[in-house]
Amino acid sequence: MIDHVSIGVRNLDVCARFYEPVLAALGYGRLVSRPGAIGFGKKYPEFWLNQRRAMPATELDNGAHVCLRASSVEAVQAFHTAALAGGGESDGAPGPRSGHIGGYYAAFIRDIEGNKIEAATFASPQP
Repeated sequence: MIDHVSIGVRNLDVCARFYEPVLAALGYGRLVSRPGAIGFGKKYPEFWLNQRRAMPATELDNGAHVCLRASSVEAVQAFHTAALAGGGESDGAPGPRSGHIGGYYAAFIRDIEGNKIEAATFASPQP
């Protein structure tokens, strides 16, 4: 299982301000602040922002994608709404996703630096 993920960002302070309300929608808070890194999570840092000032701009089709589990459909919707309000872009509006395990409900965003982040939940009980 994956313990945590990190994404590189060019402007740590600006991205932290973007992610605070976006991740709060999923129950995450800022747990660790260090020079060059900020960790968000519920009980421990699960999602890290790492400053990479010299990193080139993220290409739209770089293949990287992080999905965070949401507790409900409403949390997925709040994640998407907060991202758009903070200057991110929709990469897939909240809704059910066909072709996945039954009840899969997700939203996809691109953060202010172009990183692809998804929030997903299972809207119905799984067998």
